[in-house]
Amino acid sequence: MTDSCKGQCADKVETNMASLYVKNTQLNGRFVSQFLIPKMDCPSEEQMIRMALDDLEPAVALEFDTPHRKLKVFHDNNLVAIQSRIESLGLGAALEHTQNIDSSALSQAIASAEAVNQKEAGILKWLLAINAIMFAIEIIVGWYAQSTGLIADSLDMFADAAVYGLALYAVGYSARMKLRAAHFSGWLQMILALGALSEVVRRFMFGSEPISELMMSFGLVALIANSLCLVLINKQKDSGAHMKASWIFSANDVIANLGLIVAGLLVALTGSRYPDLVIGFLIALIVLNGARRILQLKS
Repeated sequence: MTDSCKGQCADKVETNMASLYVKNTQLNGRFVSQFLIPKMDCPSEEQMIRMALDDLEPAVALEFDTPHRKLKVFHDNNLVAIQSRIESLGLGAALEHTQNIDSSALSQAIASAEAVNQKEAGILKWLLAINAIMFAIEIIVGWYAQSTGLIADSLDMFADAAVYGLALYAVGYSARMKLRAAHFSGWLQMILALGALSEVVRRFMFGSEPISELMMSFGLVALIANSLCLVLINKQKDSGAHMKASWIFSANDVIANLGLIVAGLLVALTGSRYPDLVIGFLIALIVLNGARRILQLKS
């Protein structure tokens, strides 16, 4: 997921349908090179590219257009090193063209976008708080209600909170520290997801009596929380790839919440525990896949 524009090591500037990432050092960019990266389809790949180029000298600026799989690199006479590092990530990157650029225009764009970054940082903090609170509530209620669906949905909330928290925490730290933080988050998500899957298996083998009323009511609370996240993101969702991705994540969470409510309704109508086990299994798999992608990040 992304960096905000405060800190001593990294700044991020959001532009229309693209994100501009610049190390907070002297940038002597005289060229802009555009790469086509077919396998860059989410913030995980963006982060891989940032880390690969983080310690490069002279410093570079990166403008991501993830929906179109495009990356622009503003740089000096170090294109060979840039191209080598990007291609080594295995994302199918190919250099399309290189041209001269007026470095003053880049500096002006960075300065004019700081207010946008600060606003987006504020949104990220709200998203972090909402998801962290819902994680704590849902995992407690889910355990009490014997609902693997609620437990798994709480882990989905945790996964989102971890991504937003990581985006804020990593600002101002080295690439190595960012990678350690990302991997810690990924391992924690994987452990929790495997725990949720084992709970599904345990309840499948030994039985459970999920409380459908709690499933539906707290599924509705989670739905309201994620809908609030959508409202917060909505005005900024077209300002850059990261905010667009954040909007998509919250929209997917809304779908998961609706699935949880439907599962609770089916439990109430049929008296069967299987709808709860199915939705718990599916959501846990989603969290597990997210953890896998984070752990694939390399320096």
